[in-house]
Amino acid sequence: MPTNLLIAHTRSIAIAAPPEKVFELVSDPNALPRWAPGFARTIRRDGEHWVVENDQGEARIIVRSSADQGTVDILNAENPSQGAFTRVLPNGEGSEYQFTTQFPPEVPEEAVSAQLLVIEEELRTIRDLCE
Repeated sequence: MPTNLLIAHTRSIAIAAPPEKVFELVSDPNALPRWAPGFARTIRRDGEHWVVENDQGEARIIVRSSADQGTVDILNAENPSQGAFTRVLPNGEGSEYQFTTQFPPEVPEEAVSAQLLVIEEELRTIRDLCE
């Protein structure tokens, strides 16, 4: 079994809004500062990529989305296999928004837990913006 596997963590939230509305928000890179300000204090287009600015500086990302599949991936432009993989699903008359991120095995558990708390806050913000 390969030892270089990343450790995936998924969080999800039910949102009392149609999937189309949730997808519209999370698939718009310009909206990232509204719901993920720690990740993207600002964002600007740079050719086919986007540049986010935060406390760590600037990072180039790819935002890959499919309305048909309900997927929105926010990926590292230098290594597109790393990033956040998300999906908007129907949930009754509303939606379920799933957010998966991966961590190298050497990342300390405290750092993973802290990042998951940030993601959970971002999910609540998405819910608040959509409802």
